[in-house]
Amino acid sequence: MTITVYVPRDSTALALGANDVAAAIVAEAERRGQTIKLLRNGSRGMFWLEPLVEVVTPQGRVAYGPVAPEDVPGLFDAGLLQGGQHQLGHGLTEEIAYLKNQERLTFARIGITDPLSLDDYLEYDGYLGLQQALTMQSAAIVQEVQDSGLRGRGGAAFPTGIKWKTVLGAVSEQKYIVCNADEGDSGTFSDRMVMEDDPFMLIEGMTIAGLAVNATQGYIYVRSEYPHAIAVLKEAIAIANARGFLGENILGFGKIFQLEVRKGAGAYVCGEETALLESLEGKRGVVRAKPPLPAIEGLFGKPTVINNVISLASVPIILARGAAFYKNFGRGRSLGTLPMQLAGNIKYGGLVEKAFGVTLRELLYDFGGGTASGRPIRAVQVGGPLGPYLPEALFDTPFDYEAFAAVGGTVGHGGMVVFDDSVDMAQQARYSMEFCVAESCGKCTPCRIGSTRGVEVIDKIVAGQVQQIHLLRDLCDTMINGSLCAMGSMTPLPVLSALDHFPEDFGEGKLNQAA
Repeated sequence: MTITVYVPRDSTALALGANDVAAAIVAEAERRGQTIKLLRNGSRGMFWLEPLVEVVTPQGRVAYGPVAPEDVPGLFDAGLLQGGQHQLGHGLTEEIAYLKNQERLTFARIGITDPLSLDDYLEYDGYLGLQQALTMQSAAIVQEVQDSGLRGRGGAAFPTGIKWKTVLGAVSEQKYIVCNADEGDSGTFSDRMVMEDDPFMLIEGMTIAGLAVNATQGYIYVRSEYPHAIAVLKEAIAIANARGFLGENILGFGKIFQLEVRKGAGAYVCGEETALLESLEGKRGVVRAKPPLPAIEGLFGKPTVINNVISLASVPIILARGAAFYKNFGRGRSLGTLPMQLAGNIKYGGLVEKAFGVTLRELLYDFGGGTASGRPIRAVQVGGPLGPYLPEALFDTPFDYEAFAAVGGTVGHGGMVVFDDSVDMAQQARYSMEFCVAESCGKCTPCRIGSTRGVEVIDKIVAGQVQQIHLLRDLCDTMINGSLCAMGSMTPLPVLSALDHFPEDFGEGKLNQAA
């Protein structure tokens, strides 16, 4: 009897030796005369267990990890192919609490299927959304997305349906769908996982978007640091074209949608939609002034939908299951689920997809298990390098857009970077300004010069000139109110949050005493 064994092909697993583990399993099975079928799936998102080996048994998949090549003979001795007991064993994969306590909608297939098997995708409800969309008028598709309450998952949280409605209403012979896959925020990897581990879901979402606004051409703008994602997407697009899910006559309905991958050059600012468009057009990636909005004059001056990977990947299930199903998850105006990413000094780093409303404390402790160092968590940065640092006192804040905004936080792309009590928050504030110095496009003075002066002022504060804190706050105010885009206007947020919540690291107590 042939036993199916899964070893992930996700780049996190590859970085931790998954290819060597896969080769060792094949070699050991051959040596023992046992017949196996080795499949390369996506990651389940439990990165501390990677490489995670799964074996199909009559009871379900049984998980082992983290597995190293030298562990393989012992695993076979323990009855790996029958789901036998071993110190690396975790029982049935679906019963692991980290997975079982999630609400996986967007990530429902990830880790289960072969990313480049269209048959796998179809078996697990793939393309049901597109098939539904092909029977609907464009305006009805847009209304379904609008009714779902889906908001941009890239950080701005703008209602996706309203953006699509604007592009649908724009008059033009040519319109575009652009996927912003320039995932550059620290602590984020959900976009990468979708592209590497379930690429047909993104392709389906973009195709539905094209039908919704009458766009016939789409582009996926991927950061150059994601070579595995780029390779998988290109292969998946070729498969989708060959099987009639893309091209000149989608599934025989006479609809046209073409899709291409474009590689960015590594600029963080190209995550800003207008800088992305400039780069996509072959120009230097600098921010455009608004108006006009990209929905009116976007790529090559034509109406353009620009959405993040997770936004577009959320669309297929909305069309397949209906807006009412999707909006049943979440709370208030934060509807649906968000793939949240745990990184930094965290014991159980990985991806957690939950409905909005879970608290930061639940994510950090119930899922994350606290710090990897075993020391207390002092701060967590949510929303990338431009997100504020949140102290322990705010860990009970519900994870939704409005609740976070009320305490000065940002949800952003759902990435979290955790710091224990050994962190120097003055140095973290300095890093935020230094990051802006390196990544600013340079178009506006508050961002270009302000960040440089910010580094200088923080250095003076650290050296003992605590009176410079007043100047630093004034500088932050100028950057917030004078910058052309979020790069400059949000860089002060981590700086100010560090000042507000951790004043002792800046010697601000001495300043107050002097006052």
